[in-house]
Amino acid sequence: MTEDRTKRQWPKLADAIRSAREARGLTQVALAELAGISEGSVQNLESGESRTRIPPSLGKVEPHLGWAPGSGLEVLRGGEPTRVPVVHEGSAELRVGQDKLRRKLPLRVVDELESDDPLIDSQVIQLPGTKGARMTVVVHGQPDATPQEIQEALLAWRRAERKLHRLPDDDDDNGDEPQAANGS
Repeated sequence: MTEDRTKRQWPKLADAIRSAREARGLTQVALAELAGISEGSVQNLESGESRTRIPPSLGKVEPHLGWAPGSGLEVLRGGEPTRVPVVHEGSAELRVGQDKLRRKLPLRVVDELESDDPLIDSQVIQLPGTKGARMTVVVHGQPDATPQEIQEALLAWRRAERKLHRLPDDDDDNGDEPQAANGS
């Protein structure tokens, strides 16, 4: 049986997105940048206007609102978004993971990973030209950072991340050394 699209609650979704965005201290522009969509897409989601289809931008904003995947659709059906669960320090799974990290990584790296500083983001990047080699990046903010400072740090990381992904391979520069400005 197909769902009756006329009963979708677009105004409720718009209010939920706006409230979650504002609670995180994000502007529409910042949410758009984080989600990799246009500001207009965020504005459309927050407009509350009825649509015939679910915009792909909905799934892209969910993680930046602290929602589990599919939460937006649940709100459209009259429900509430599912918040992403938080793992607590004392959990057995976390302790096992920490022990494993201590055996595999240098202490300074483990210390940084276990820091109480706010986690801004993390990324695992496949290194080009390798058979499975990966680089892991963990971005922490300052311990007393305001939501705005965390947002600024996240946006700075996003800019750095884009640059990181665009680094040329050594093969791309044809081995040419830069010439001196005087021609010498």
